[in-house]
Amino acid sequence: MPMITREMTPALISAARQYPVVTITGPRQSGKTTLVRTTFSQKPYVSLEDPDMRMAAATDPRGFLSQYPEGAVLDEIQRLPALLSFIQGIVDDTQPPGMFILIGSHQPALHQDIRQSLAGRTAVLTLLPLSLKELPHDQQGRDPFDLIVKGAYPRLHENGLRTDRFYNAHLQTYVERDVRALINIKNLRTFQQFLILLAGRIGQVINFTALSKDLGVSANTIKSWIGALKASFVAWELPAYFENIGKRVVRSPKIYFFDTGLATFLLGIATVDQASRNLLMGALFENLILLEVYKSHLNAGRRPDLYFFRDTNGNEVDLIIKTQNVLVPVGIKSAATFNPKFLKGIERFRKTAGDRCQNGLFLYNGPQEMTLKGTRITNPFSTGKFSFGQN
Repeated sequence: MPMITREMTPALISAARQYPVVTITGPRQSGKTTLVRTTFSQKPYVSLEDPDMRMAAATDPRGFLSQYPEGAVLDEIQRLPALLSFIQGIVDDTQPPGMFILIGSHQPALHQDIRQSLAGRTAVLTLLPLSLKELPHDQQGRDPFDLIVKGAYPRLHENGLRTDRFYNAHLQTYVERDVRALINIKNLRTFQQFLILLAGRIGQVINFTALSKDLGVSANTIKSWIGALKASFVAWELPAYFENIGKRVVRSPKIYFFDTGLATFLLGIATVDQASRNLLMGALFENLILLEVYKSHLNAGRRPDLYFFRDTNGNEVDLIIKTQNVLVPVGIKSAATFNPKFLKGIERFRKTAGDRCQNGLFLYNGPQEMTLKGTRITNPFSTGKFSFGQN
């Protein structure tokens, strides 16, 4: 199968032309190494996962880096953050663009080390698993619930791996290992139950007290675990929008997963039929759409400035896209039949936000395409490739 072309490639090349160091982070197996080695095939490649390489670099960092006078790709850089200070000295002396390309997985530790050593010297990009536009052509235009169950990790689509085997191994080999490296988990079984409960709360504002009671651990432990999942690119929070919007609004974030395939595996959902009939079908569809918007920002090298809105009267907008001071409200439903009532939250938000708010966008799973009361209604999967737009 032909190698998948990643949408981030132009942003990565552009960053390497402007900064002496480019750092690319993201979850394990999202394709970071393949993307970098394909884009910078002329550069020497070093993996600090290799014990011998890591020992050599740790024992004599200056001597190690002197082997690469024109720079190199350094993978798993979080394994030896002390190298960053020596890289700083090298690029401060020479500053050729794109000299070092760094790849790492542990977000918080790596970002802290970068802020200390490479501030102003590196561009930082984040690569998530495949966007739907990046899927091989023979896999595009599929039922969105098939895509939800399959997930987006490149190896699943490139090698045709069995989903259940992949996620079982991924969970044990990467997720649990990375989380354990961040926090002290005393009872792994309780943590595994927590993952399942969290998957069942996709698209919800997290109730720490309820989760702590269900699991028999403290609310602070739940907060610590969620923080570790965010740091390991397992889960992410969508913040509430309340800026200059009034007091009667929800201000707590919602929780989503960085990959729907992992979420459905945790929930025991193995088929399209199970996914499309599950009580969480709406939340999973919403997670899929939100991920695509999130990825579109990251792949362009932009920070995702995304929110949701909910007031105390139950009016809700699933997604608010903020660009400078312009707001685009986006509604999301898994339904195949459109109902004008679906636009209630968007209409309410537009009145509340005033001139800052652009016309709305409503994404669903049905055949009709129209514009109603200034809101464009469309099926983002109808063209065979995921697409969404701003009016």
